[in-house]
Amino acid sequence: MIKAGIIGGAGYTAGELIRLLINHPDVEIKFINSSSNAGNKITDVHEGLYGETDLVFTDELPLDTIDVLFFCTAHGDTRKFMESHNVPEDLKIIDLSMDYRIKDDSHDFVYGLPELNRRTICHSKHVANPGCFATCIQLGLLPLAKHLMLNDDVMVNAITGSTGAGVKPGATSHFSWRNNNMSVYKAFEHQHVPEIKQSLRQLQNSFDAEIDFIPYRGDFARGIFATLVVKTKVELDELVKIYKDYYAEDSFTHIVEKNIDLKQVVNTNKCLIHLEKHGDKLLIISCIDNLLKGASGQAVHNMNLMFNLEETVGLKLKPSAF
Repeated sequence: MIKAGIIGGAGYTAGELIRLLINHPDVEIKFINSSSNAGNKITDVHEGLYGETDLVFTDELPLDTIDVLFFCTAHGDTRKFMESHNVPEDLKIIDLSMDYRIKDDSHDFVYGLPELNRRTICHSKHVANPGCFATCIQLGLLPLAKHLMLNDDVMVNAITGSTGAGVKPGATSHFSWRNNNMSVYKAFEHQHVPEIKQSLRQLQNSFDAEIDFIPYRGDFARGIFATLVVKTKVELDELVKIYKDYYAEDSFTHIVEKNIDLKQVVNTNKCLIHLEKHGDKLLIISCIDNLLKGASGQAVHNMNLMFNLEETVGLKLKPSAF
């Protein structure tokens, strides 16, 4: 059994990670660290887990008792932890924050998008889980980058559910504001754009165009629905083949001939992609569950790869379609 620890156990992503791990046949959770909830039952916070676990939050960090450590911490906290604690040399780490997503000489974390870096992840000790918007958008573009087809600016519109803002209530996540409402935020300046560009350049070194990304807040709880527009004269049949070939070995990303909707992916680790051609414009529709494929499900996927398990173990989930 893989022995797992979690730091930052009270948020939405942690709740989903706990749900996945307690039902994973090859994992035992050894501790869930949360200073503010130490001594409380997990079900006091994650009430959807009643009857599934008797685990209790702890403020202790028995790192020598585990094989893998998940960080579900606020941005900046993982790096602070790594710099201030003696982390066992052989401990595998999966960080769900954005602290190590951008490659530089200060760390050895591998960018954990399996559809891009599967082989490297399999042999890695430290993995940086991608952002939710970044996952959805990259999966819509990677096949084009591989074929050096991204030569103009890419227009992206994407709407996310309120869970993307985190568990702490705020003005723009309050039900009375969010319900029957919609708004734009961080237009052209979203923090996930640099990691998207980094991945595209990994496949297409010449990529120097802009990702014109307009994020929207949606009046639903979970999921990301993105539309991307790219200029190309390549025919649709050939584009579909390019996408299907790229994702042929991937268990969770699927090219769908019919138009798609968000409910087909909510509560799953899937990404669905639909392609349409309108003149010389390619419309790419990509959707994921922001808490699973965009966070905790992808983290478990990465764990499966790091421990040489079949990648779908613990992740065969039914969408909440009705």
